[in-house]
Amino acid sequence: MTNAMQPGNGGTIAPLRNVGLFHELVGRVTSRPAHLPGMATFHGFSGYGKTFAATYAANRFRAKYVEIGESWTKRKLCSAILAELGVPARGTIADMVEKIIEALAVDQVPLIIDEADHLCGGGMVELVREIHDKSGAAIVLIGEELLPDKLAKWERVHNRMLDWVPAQPADLDDVRHLARLYCSGLEIGEDLLAKVAESSQGRVRRACVNLERIRERAATEGQEFMGLAQWGSEALFSGRPPARRL
Repeated sequence: MTNAMQPGNGGTIAPLRNVGLFHELVGRVTSRPAHLPGMATFHGFSGYGKTFAATYAANRFRAKYVEIGESWTKRKLCSAILAELGVPARGTIADMVEKIIEALAVDQVPLIIDEADHLCGGGMVELVREIHDKSGAAIVLIGEELLPDKLAKWERVHNRMLDWVPAQPADLDDVRHLARLYCSGLEIGEDLLAKVAESSQGRVRRACVNLERIRERAATEGQEFMGLAQWGSEALFSGRPPARRL
């Protein structure tokens, strides 16, 4: 995961707004008093940079990170968590859950579960709750904007949430920082950065796509500065496919 944090100029993603929000959330859950619940949820629209945030926090807090696949079962989830913990995945599901609980209780490191919407099926949500209850470890779920509504169906899980933090759309400050990270050596005008922020509609991923397009064009044209005047009328990426030509 470390490589995802290291842009070409050696900078980090720390100043991004959602990175700060998630870092604060993980810190709050890991340092909570013993009588408080130790689960939390970070939720928001796709492309808001939630996984960026998880990458940074996982490295800072030595957290174990698992990204769930849509086809996963309880056995696959347990195997993935054990792999992160460096423990062989052997035995029944109950055996593996016991090993996870023991390892987390000893290490006392947080567990970050990304794409947690996929937990809401096959009994995986209650499995995660059991791990939390018996290990005392902090567990942070990351998912889409409707994840809190989905988790509301499991009252015992819902009641163990210390906090629910919504991811925020990327703003102009985020775009400025991304430009410094990924377009080093190229000066981008404030007017064009504002256009990138508007076209990207708060999505960090789309902003990165647009900044790469600007960097590529500047390199092709031998430009050291690219503002709106130099960019011209070429459309920036908004996520919408181009209109059909008749």
